[in-house]
Amino acid sequence: MIRRPRCLRTAAAVLAVAGTAVACTHSSRDRRPTSVPSPTRAATVHVLGLWSGPEFDSFDAVRTSWESSTGRVVDWQDSQDPASDLTAAIAAGHPPDIAVLPNVALLHQLARAGKLVPLDRVLDRGDLDRDYSPAWRDLGSDAGRPYGIFFKVSSKSTVWYDPQDFATAGYRVPSTWSAMAALADRIVADHRTPFSIVAAQGPAAGWALTDWVASIVLNRCGPAAYDRWVAGELAWTSACVRASFAQFLALARTKGYVRGGVAGILDGTDSEGSYPIYTKPPSAYLYYLSSFAQAFIAERYPALTPGQDYDFFPFPTIDPRYRGSVMVGADIVVMTHDTPAARSFLAYLAGPAAQERWIRRGGFTSVNRRVPLSTYADPVARAIARQLTAARAVRFAAGDSLPASVQRAWWSAMLQLVRDPSQLDRELASLDAAARAAK
Repeated sequence: MIRRPRCLRTAAAVLAVAGTAVACTHSSRDRRPTSVPSPTRAATVHVLGLWSGPEFDSFDAVRTSWESSTGRVVDWQDSQDPASDLTAAIAAGHPPDIAVLPNVALLHQLARAGKLVPLDRVLDRGDLDRDYSPAWRDLGSDAGRPYGIFFKVSSKSTVWYDPQDFATAGYRVPSTWSAMAALADRIVADHRTPFSIVAAQGPAAGWALTDWVASIVLNRCGPAAYDRWVAGELAWTSACVRASFAQFLALARTKGYVRGGVAGILDGTDSEGSYPIYTKPPSAYLYYLSSFAQAFIAERYPALTPGQDYDFFPFPTIDPRYRGSVMVGADIVVMTHDTPAARSFLAYLAGPAAQERWIRRGGFTSVNRRVPLSTYADPVARAIARQLTAARAVRFAAGDSLPASVQRAWWSAMLQLVRDPSQLDRELASLDAAARAAK
C-alpha cells in the first residue's frame, strides 16, 4: 500500500478523556496455523495498527512465522486512526500490547504521558545498539530512553531521474543545491525542462510541497533548528525558516524550471509527477518525492530496469555541516502493555528475520544494520536501504509531525505561495498564529 501523508490527531486531548469507547475494529485470527493449540490469554499478543491490503498480507506472513515457532497468537486490531483508537483504548484501561504508530510526534506524546513501556526494559540493549545506528535509536527515544522501533521506513530525501537520459545529455548527478541549480540552468539552456513538481491533488493537496520546504530546513538550518521548528519553539517567520521557504519558491517560480509552470504544480497527483521523467523524450529530468515513488515508476513503466533506466540521488546538500541528513516517514512499533508474549513478538519484529521476510515480499525498507542489502530485489531498493541505515542525522517529516490544524494550514499556505510568492511574510505570520493556537 502506497501511503500518502496521514492527517494527525494529537494524543494529548484524547488521553485526557477517560472512559472513551474504543472504535470498532477487526480482529484477524482466521489464518492461525491449524497445528497451534488454542492459546491462553497470556499467550496472545494484542497489536493495533493501520496496515491493510498488501501491507496486511505481508504482516500476516511475518506474524504467522512467529506464531508457528512459538505456539502463541497475534491478535490484530485494524485501525484507520491509530492515534484516536490507541489513546481511547488507553483511557478505557484496555491498551493493546503493541501498537504501530504513524509518526514520531505521537510517540513523544505517549512517552511523556507515561503510556509507553521503555524498550530498554524489554529488549536486549546490546542487540538494540548493534542493530540500529545512533541516529535511529535517538529518533525513537524520548528524554534519552528508547520507546520505538522504526520498523517500516521510507526516505523522503530522494530525487528521481533517468540515468540513461542523463548520460545521453551529458548531465552529471548533483550532490549540492548549487550544483543542482547549475544543472537546471544547463537543462533550460538546452531547451528542456529541469523539474517536475506537483502539489498532489486531493484532500491533502499541498503536502508534497511541504516536503520540499522541510527538506530544505533540515539541510539548511540543521537538525537542532529543525527540531525546534517542529516543536513550535522556532518561529515560521525566523530567518532560516523564512529563507528555506524563499529558496523553494525561487526554484519553483524560476521561468522554465518547472514543467507546466504554476499550473503544472497545482495539477496532478504525486504518482503522475513521476511520469514526465520517463517518457521518451522526457518532458522533465528531476522529480523530488519520497522513496515510495519507486512503486509508481515500476507500475507505470514495468519494462524499465531499476538502476539503469530509473534511479535516485540524495536530496542535495545545502550546508556542508549537515551533509547526510535524511528526512523520513515510517511506521513505528511501540509497547503499551508489557507481557512475556509481547516481549517475544517485539523482539522478533525488531530483529532481522521478520524484516527480511517482509522485504522479500516487497514494499518494505529496513533500517536494521543486520539485514543484508542482498535481501532487496533490485539496486534501487538496496541504495535506499543503504542511504537510510548510513544516515548521519534522521528526522521525521515535519508535515507528518505537526498538529493537524497547523498541518492543514501549511498545505493551504503552500498552494497560495506558489501562486503568489509575494505573500510569503503574511502566510508565515499566519502559520505562526496557527502554531500558537495549537499549543
